[in-house]
Amino acid sequence: MPTPETEPQQAGPGLGAAAKGVAEHASAIARLEIELASIELKKKLAALGLGIGLLVGALLVVVYGLGFLFATITAALATFLPVWLSLLIVTLFLFAVAGVLAFLGMKKVQKGSPPVPKQAIDEAKLTTQALKSNGNR
Repeated sequence: MPTPETEPQQAGPGLGAAAKGVAEHASAIARLEIELASIELKKKLAALGLGIGLLVGALLVVVYGLGFLFATITAALATFLPVWLSLLIVTLFLFAVAGVLAFLGMKKVQKGSPPVPKQAIDEAKLTTQALKSNGNR
């Protein structure tokens, strides 16, 4: 009969069991981190959506405000000009502003097109040539 002193000592769970436990804990931590990230992302997207909605509402109010501003300018001009002339003056002013903005916008579009990184391509060609020449000229 074996005595406690003669029994083989059990070192506890083996290395395989320990590795399995570590893997399970790592998997659980990863799942919890993904769940936390998902919750955080949902909260941020909700706040972002609400913010965008409020900004669109503000933009709409500004557009209406500009309309009333131009109506006020027209009414002010109508105090010493005929109504049709004051409306014509404000309309022509708006078309002139739109024309200037369109002209400036077209210049910027022409300057930016085609959307190719020309300087980066030139630098890449120079680098390729330098590498092919192996430092020799």
